[in-house]
Amino acid sequence: MTTTFLDTLRHVRRPRTAAAPRERKPVDVAGLERALRRRLRGDVRFDSGDRALYATDASNYRQVPLGVVCPRTVEDVVETVRLCREYGAPLTSRGGGTALAGQTCNVAVVLDFSRHMNRVLHIDPERRLARVQPGTVLDVLRTEAVKRHGLTFGPDPATHNRCTLGGMLGNNSCGVHAQMAGRVADNTESLDVLTYDGVRLRVGLTPDAELERLMREPGRVGELYRGMKALRDRYAGLIRARYPRIPRRVSGYNLDELLPENGFHVARALVGTEGTCVTVLDATLNLVPEPKARSLLVLGYPDVYRAGDDVPEVVEAGPIGLEGMDAKLIDGMRRKHLHVEDLPMLPDGEGWLVVEFGGDSKEDSDAKAHALMDRLKARGHAPSMRLYDDKAQEGRIWEVRESGLGATAFIPGEPDAWPGWEDSAVPPEHMGQYLRDFRGLLDRFGYQASLYGHFGQGCLHCRISFELRTREGTSHYRHFVEEAADLVVRHGGSLSGEHGDGQSRAELLPRMFGGDLVRAFGEFKRLWDPDGGMNPRKVVEPYRLDENLRMGPAYAPAEPRTHFHFPEDGGSFSHATTRCVGVGKCRRTEGGTMCPSYMVTREEKHSTRGRAHLLFEMLRGDVVDKGWRSPAVKEALDLCLACKGCKSDCPVNVDMATYKAEFLSHHYRGRLRPRHAYAFGLVMFWARVGGRAPWLANLLTHAPGLRVLAKWAAGVHPAREIPRFDAKSFQRRVRGRHAQAGHRGPVVLFPDTFNNFFQPDTACAALEVLEAAGFQVRVPQGFVCCGRPLYDYGMLDTAKALLRHTLARFREEIRAGIPFVVLEPSCAAVFRDELLNLFPHDEDAKRLAAQTHVLSELLQKRAPDFELPKLEGRALVQGHCHHQAVMKFHDERRWLDRTGLDWEKPDSGCCGMAGAFGYERDKYDVSQACGERVILPKVREAAGDTLLIADGFSCREQIRQATGRKPLHLAQVLRKALRGGRA
Repeated sequence: MTTTFLDTLRHVRRPRTAAAPRERKPVDVAGLERALRRRLRGDVRFDSGDRALYATDASNYRQVPLGVVCPRTVEDVVETVRLCREYGAPLTSRGGGTALAGQTCNVAVVLDFSRHMNRVLHIDPERRLARVQPGTVLDVLRTEAVKRHGLTFGPDPATHNRCTLGGMLGNNSCGVHAQMAGRVADNTESLDVLTYDGVRLRVGLTPDAELERLMREPGRVGELYRGMKALRDRYAGLIRARYPRIPRRVSGYNLDELLPENGFHVARALVGTEGTCVTVLDATLNLVPEPKARSLLVLGYPDVYRAGDDVPEVVEAGPIGLEGMDAKLIDGMRRKHLHVEDLPMLPDGEGWLVVEFGGDSKEDSDAKAHALMDRLKARGHAPSMRLYDDKAQEGRIWEVRESGLGATAFIPGEPDAWPGWEDSAVPPEHMGQYLRDFRGLLDRFGYQASLYGHFGQGCLHCRISFELRTREGTSHYRHFVEEAADLVVRHGGSLSGEHGDGQSRAELLPRMFGGDLVRAFGEFKRLWDPDGGMNPRKVVEPYRLDENLRMGPAYAPAEPRTHFHFPEDGGSFSHATTRCVGVGKCRRTEGGTMCPSYMVTREEKHSTRGRAHLLFEMLRGDVVDKGWRSPAVKEALDLCLACKGCKSDCPVNVDMATYKAEFLSHHYRGRLRPRHAYAFGLVMFWARVGGRAPWLANLLTHAPGLRVLAKWAAGVHPAREIPRFDAKSFQRRVRGRHAQAGHRGPVVLFPDTFNNFFQPDTACAALEVLEAAGFQVRVPQGFVCCGRPLYDYGMLDTAKALLRHTLARFREEIRAGIPFVVLEPSCAAVFRDELLNLFPHDEDAKRLAAQTHVLSELLQKRAPDFELPKLEGRALVQGHCHHQAVMKFHDERRWLDRTGLDWEKPDSGCCGMAGAFGYERDKYDVSQACGERVILPKVREAAGDTLLIADGFSCREQIRQATGRKPLHLAQVLRKALRGGRA
C-alpha cells in the first residue's frame, strides 16, 4: 500500500551528489513554534528548560535542540514534518533517549514519541506479527504478547523496560536474546514511514513484480524505488565483498537488504538508519515463540580471554543467550556495593560465561545445559560450573549482568569512564583473541575498562577511562578509537554491534566499508532525504567524533559553594551533576522505587535523568541561564518526592533528594518560601508546641470550620487529614522511668518527632521489645530531632544547626559507642547519610552514623539469638523508601521471616506520601497516583485479618487515609509476638 501527498508528487527531485556538509539557513524558530502550537494536538515545547532536557542522551555528546514535539497522533507527526520542511528546520526522532552514540541529540526539532504514541496497535498470533507505535516500550509489547499468546519480540537490550521500539528500529538493536532471534532488522516485517518532503509509504519485502510496478509510479514514489534499485545494482558486488558476515553487523546502512537474495526488503534497509532517512509512524514486527522453560548455566574460567576462547563450542550447544563478564566488572560491583549479596552465586573464576537455554519444559532446557556440561568436562580443563533451576536465582544472575553499565561508571578511586568505543563486534570464533588484542590496546594507551557483553555473538561492551576535558585528552581518545577501529576490522568485525554509529563511529565508517560504500550510504540518504532535513550529519556527512562533546575542552561549569560536601564526587556539586549517564533506568514504569513521579506523569523532566540533566545545564549556564533561581529547574524538582530511590536504584547512584535540598536552599535564599514549607519543614518545632496541649492542637486542626482554616494556612489539600497529636507523647509516658538492666548493654531509643508526638505506641512497643531482648534502653528527654523535614524544603542552615545540637547533646553516648535505635526510617537515614554529607570530617558524625540502626538492624547485629514466639497469619509489607535506599531491607526481611508470618512485600515503590509531599495542595494528585499504582489496591484486596506493616510514619498515614486500614510498625508486630499474638 502506498500513500503520497499531492503537493510532493508535483516535484521530482534529483539526489544530491555533493560530499561536503550543506549549510542550512537560519530557522525562524519563534514562527515555527507558533505554527506548531496552532496545528498540533500534542505537546509543543520550545522553552529553555525543555530544550536543555533533550540536549544530550546517554552518549558523550550535547547539542541543544530547536524545540521538542511530543505528538499525540500520526496527523500530528505529518503536520510537524510539513511545518519543519516549510520553515527549513531539521528533525530528529527520539525514543527512550538511551542512545550511546549521540544519534538522538541534534540542533533540530526533536520528535519524542514515548509520551503519547506508545501503544501496541495489534497482535496477530497466527502470523506472529505485532503492529506498534514508535514510542512503545519493548517490555510493554513483550508483556502483552507473552501473556496473551505465548510469543515475544526476540531482541532485548538491557534497557528493555524503558527503551522504545522506535529507538530500537533506529539503532537496529540486539540484546541478549538476539542470540536466538537476531537483530531488529531480522525481525521487521514492514514499516509505515514518512519522508521529510511528505511522502508516506508502507515499505517491506518487495517481490520483483511489485518492484517493477512501484518503479513505474509517478513522482517521488517511483523515484525512490528506481533509485534504490539502481543503487543496489551499482554497489551489489561491493556490498557482498565488504559487509562482514557476522551476527552483529550494526554499523552502516543495511544496503545488503536490497540484494535480490534478500528480497529487496526496504523496511529492513531503513532499520538502523538512525532517523537520517525517514520518520517511522508505526512498525509491524515479527514475534517468536517464548520458550516455555529456561535454564541458566554459569561457567567460570581463569580469565575472560579463556572464556572467550570457549564461545564457539558453547554456541554449538544452541543457547538462547550467551553473555560474558570479566573479574574487573565484578570488582566494580563490589566496590560500588551493587548486588554484593548475589556475587557469591557465581562459580569460581576470573571470567564467566552466562549461558541460557530454552525448551518446552524444564527437563528439556536442563538437558541441553547438562549436555554442554558433559562435553566440557569430557575434554579436560573444564571451567567451574553452576546450573540454576530456581527462577528467582536466575533473575539475580541476570541482574548482575544487566548492571554492567552501573558497575563500570563512577567507581570509587578510579577515573570516570565513558562510552565512545563500547559495542564493537567480531566473529564469535575470534572472541578470545580479540579480547586479548583489545586489552593490549587499552594497556598501550593507559586506559582502564571492564570487559563484558554478548559474547555469543562476538559483541564486546565496555566503558573506558577517556579523559575528554582537555585537548590532549580528546586527541588521545581520537587516536585510540582510530586504532580500535582498525583492530576490529582486522578481525573481520563491525565498529558497532549494538548501539549504532551516530556521531561516535560514523567518521570511522570508511575504515570498515571503504570510501565507495560510504558514498553509497550518502546516496541512499539523499534519495530518501534530498533536503537533508533528517537528523543531519549523523552517519552521513558526519560530525567529527570529537565535536559536540558534552564535557570537552571548553567545558567550564560553575563551581558554587554548597552546604553538602559531596564527598563521593570529590567535593564538587558540578561533578555530582555529571553523574547521570543517561541510561534511563529512572524511566521504567514498573518495579523498583525510582522514579515515582515519572511513573505517574511520564514526563522527562520528572525523571531522575531529566532533573540531573537540568542541574548540569544550570551550571553550564548557556541555556538554563538563571542559575539557582531557574524556574525550569525548580519546576522539575517540584515533583521530586525526595524518596532517595535513585540513590539505590540508579546504576550510578544519583542522589536527587540531596541535589533538591541543595538547590532549594539557594533558590530561596533571601526570599520567603511558600506557606506549606514553614508548616511542614518546621514541624518539629510546631509539634513541640502542640505536644504541650494536644487537645487544643487537635481542636484547631480538626474542629469543623477550624480544620478548613488550618489546612488553608498550612497549604494542605482539602482531602487530607492533618495527623492528630496523641494525648501523651512517648517522652511523657516514660518520664521518670529507670532503665532496667540488660545483659546486652545500653541503647538509645531516639524519640523522633513522628513516633514521639503522633504515634507513641510504636515507640512503646520498641521499648518493650528491646528490653525483652536484653538491652538497657535509654530514652532522652527534652528537644531532640534529626531535622528530616527541613531537607525537603532546603532549610539546610537550620538542619545543620539541629545536627550540631544532636552531636553536642549526645557526645558522651556517641563516644561511648552506644547504639542508637531510630524507629522512623527517614530519620535514621539522616544520621546515616545527610549527616556525613554535611559534616564529612567530623569524627563524632562518623561515629553516630555507624552507631545508628533501625530496629531490625540492631536486633540482627546485637541480638541475633533473641527468640520470639511465632505469629500466624498473613502480612502485607510496605517498605519505606529511605529504609530501602540507605539502610537496605535485608535485616527487616530476616526479622519478618522470624515472626512466622506468611508475608508479602509488593514491588510497589514509593507509597506517594513521602513525608509531607502528599499533604501539599498541589502534590495531592501525584501522591495518590503513586499510591494507587500498587500498594493501595493491594491493601484493599487484602483480607481483613491480614497484618499491614509499614515502618514509615508517612507510609502508615497514606495507607490509613486512603483505605481506612491501620498499619503497624515492625516494633508493634514483634511486641504482638512477645505477647502471644495479642495487640
